[in-house]
Amino acid sequence: MSDMDRTRSASVSRTTAETDISISLALDGSGQASVKTGIGFLDHMLAAFARHGGFDLTVECRGDLEVDGHHTVEDIGICLGQALRQCLGDGSGIARYGNAFIPMDEALVQVVVDLCGRSFAAHNLSFPQERVGDLDSCLIPEFLRAFAVHAGITVHVRQLAGFNAHHLIEAFFKAFGHALRQAAAAADPGGILSTKGKLDF
Repeated sequence: MSDMDRTRSASVSRTTAETDISISLALDGSGQASVKTGIGFLDHMLAAFARHGGFDLTVECRGDLEVDGHHTVEDIGICLGQALRQCLGDGSGIARYGNAFIPMDEALVQVVVDLCGRSFAAHNLSFPQERVGDLDSCLIPEFLRAFAVHAGITVHVRQLAGFNAHHLIEAFFKAFGHALRQAAAAADPGGILSTKGKLDF
């Protein structure tokens, strides 16, 4: 059985003194999401990520929001990255690369990913507004870094236009979903898209 023939789904649980998180992710889903993080705008963004990625996603998180949202956002990035890594297996049969541009009114964001097993995240995101709803804008790069490190993927995010933090963040999450959908798609069943003959998962 090739790696692409198996069910590409995973569940991850993580409990610390700061957060208690359970996540389920299925790459070959229908874009359905049930997300409860305690941060309304983050719930909305993760649901958009799942919808545009075609993933089925469940997130349950209880975090120390009386402190702030940092631990919740970062730890969700950790768990979601771990779930993606489990879903990918050894990376055989996937397209590996994905690239998406998403506009939202005045905002335009590009996300490019390589599902290679090597962790790297780069961005030039800059948010004029410090908060969107109950989410601190500065936590988006923390989510991105945690996700990339624990998924073992390379991600580049480019903010090409925009001055509304809501639009910029939403364009990022949607573009991330589309790019991952492309990269995780079936390309060469049983094959590894690398001259090394393996990815670094």
